[in-house]
Amino acid sequence: MIHPWLAPLWRQVVQGESRRAHALLLSGAPGQGKRDFAESYAARVLCAQPNESGEACGECEGCRLRVSGNHPDLIRVVPEAELPEEQQSSGKTKPSTQIVVDQIRALRDKLGVTAHQNGTRVVLIDPAEAMNTNTANALLKLLEEPPPETLFLLISSAPRRLLPTIRSRCQQWFFPRPDANASSAWMQESIGEGGAALLALAGGMPLAAQRLADMQGHELRRRLINDLLGMPPNDPVMVAGDWDAWLRSKNATDAGFDLPMLIDWVHRWVWDLGALALGANARFFPDCADQMQAVVARADERALVDCYNALVQIHRAASHPLNVRLVLEDLLMRYAKAVRPAQVRAQPAR
Repeated sequence: MIHPWLAPLWRQVVQGESRRAHALLLSGAPGQGKRDFAESYAARVLCAQPNESGEACGECEGCRLRVSGNHPDLIRVVPEAELPEEQQSSGKTKPSTQIVVDQIRALRDKLGVTAHQNGTRVVLIDPAEAMNTNTANALLKLLEEPPPETLFLLISSAPRRLLPTIRSRCQQWFFPRPDANASSAWMQESIGEGGAALLALAGGMPLAAQRLADMQGHELRRRLINDLLGMPPNDPVMVAGDWDAWLRSKNATDAGFDLPMLIDWVHRWVWDLGALALGANARFFPDCADQMQAVVARADERALVDCYNALVQIHRAASHPLNVRLVLEDLLMRYAKAVRPAQVRAQPAR
């Protein structure tokens, strides 16, 4: 499926097919639809008779095999953690979030035989930045001496984390920021009321906004806003305890709402406060601009900048915190300090 905001890029890729390299790198911010785009392009390559728009017909033998999940010439290489539970290795160890070198070795063996459909084989690697150095070097050998009639599709939201030698062996297609009008129209149709707020929180990325809607993002967002607007007078240590319990709740865990996401949302909130302080517009919480202006009016701009910079560092370690409660207390105490009324900050210590 080609999303409306990706239609111009789709036409470019299809029209430039005569100059297509053996490996394509599809890169851009998460939430744009790169994976859907890659799947659609793989379907086109494996299809015997693509339609006028260049998409797979859905009716030929190749399409039927692909739809059933049994096409022998479509190979997906993803971290084990992204596989269905029944396909994950049994054991007590947590499924890997990386693409490991053994997966590339297994891929090499598969590519050592002729394509089953006597056409082009397609290898989807997603996300490509999930490869460590050993895995990337193993893939590099395949890209340097590619098997015949094989197309590699690498998908990445962080292409600079890939080896320069891998990037240099790929034809690169960058996904531009989705058109605001096309994204808004799609959100209105697919989500309806509240879609605009989630689209803004997702940085204008439609599929990221749809995932927020699927995880009850409206309610999560509303609680975050209420708690942040409530400081002060609310005690940041007390709020940190509430948030710690919130993250452990069944509703949050079932929705996939975790510490990195929570910190990211606070980070975006503080970014908007800084933007409003400088006379710019709120980007992530535009519907809260009036309430945020009241916060900005009493905030300490220097402390706000310090809070923003601290959040950058906290976010980097959020996936493996030693103590979630302490991380939340540190975060919220910095925020509370930044948004205290000026007269409170000016009071001498007793």
